[in-house]
Amino acid sequence: MSVRKRRWTSNGFEHETWVVDYADTRGKRRLKSFQRKKDADEFLKRAGVEVLDGLHVADSDSVTVEAAGRLWIAARARVGREASTVEQYRQHLDLHIVPFLGKTRLNAVTVPGVRNFEEKLLDAGRSPALVRKVLVSLGSILSDAQERGLSTRNAVRDMRGRRGAHDARAEKRAKGKLEVGVDIPSPAEIKAIIGALKGHWRPLLLTAIFTGLRASELRGLSWRDVDFDKRQLRVRQRADRFNDIGRPKSVAGDRSVPLPPIVVNTLKEWKLACPLKDTGKIDAEGNAIRLLDLVFPNGQGKVESLGNIINRALVPAMLRAGVSTDTGKVEDKGKPVLLAKYTGMHALRHFYASWCINRRADGGLELPAKVVQERLGHSSIVMTMDTYGHLFPRGDDAEEMATAERALTS
Repeated sequence: MSVRKRRWTSNGFEHETWVVDYADTRGKRRLKSFQRKKDADEFLKRAGVEVLDGLHVADSDSVTVEAAGRLWIAARARVGREASTVEQYRQHLDLHIVPFLGKTRLNAVTVPGVRNFEEKLLDAGRSPALVRKVLVSLGSILSDAQERGLSTRNAVRDMRGRRGAHDARAEKRAKGKLEVGVDIPSPAEIKAIIGALKGHWRPLLLTAIFTGLRASELRGLSWRDVDFDKRQLRVRQRADRFNDIGRPKSVAGDRSVPLPPIVVNTLKEWKLACPLKDTGKIDAEGNAIRLLDLVFPNGQGKVESLGNIINRALVPAMLRAGVSTDTGKVEDKGKPVLLAKYTGMHALRHFYASWCINRRADGGLELPAKVVQERLGHSSIVMTMDTYGHLFPRGDDAEEMATAERALTS
């Protein structure tokens, strides 16, 4: 390994550069040029260590971030990731990574470069939540490239390691805690919504309120997983954004959830009217064979779209129940323009979690944290406590403290 100066003349002008001459991990001779001797010396030191450790990747052996991203996405699809997940990875790559970092070679991706990439995304109007997801995808691309021998470092992992838990705490502070009446429907609001439910959407929303199932789990729920005798349902499949049926989000997502009487009775009635699925087969008389399959299908017995559930079921029910916000605008007929207070199905899941946590004296189930985790299908109790820990009874409320004071001083 050596550093030498190279001079040459071109178009009447003299040029010079510093050339690092070294052998890579396979013994192949490599040359790399620098404008300054200082940069050449620093590269030589770094490359020497990397060659000894068997980690060095020459420029000609490296690929761009875009090419590595294509390899990573193909690998994720090959191992059976859901189509919706693979599509999300592709969007991260095509819409956010490639425009800013796509042509950069992997061995040129550094911690400062990743930090600059992060700031460019934020300056371009991407939300902090989206930027975090994109950085996770970029980190996975670099990890995959390391396994393929295309890169030696994962700058995303290095950057996150330096930041430590400080960013996680800052993120939690910025996000804030879920509040009843703001993020979580109150018991009074849920009571009003239940009273406003009607039609074939009533069984779906009642089940969402009293089981806490994710929207994808409701859309993929099968009749074979509803046990009326035991008054419970089992979650073991879900429908993704492409309406494909697959496994739950995690191992913990495969769970059993008890059903209150109102849901059991409603589902029994709904089963008699539930649309049947066309199997594509015909019987001996030439009639199409249709079977019960999904609990909440569309009119053809297929997976119902999330947009229909929100726009035709949840939002109208909230508006009928008066669970709405005034936009301050007025229609042509003089009526105020109202919007549903809670716009996503996850609000009902939040309510179910709070119902499981609340004290019996307040109309809740007062379940232990571990049981709440199992009911919600969280992968860890840390996730449950991070999201809903502030809702658990503290045991130091004013009335309880007054009782304790009287016992102590009597």
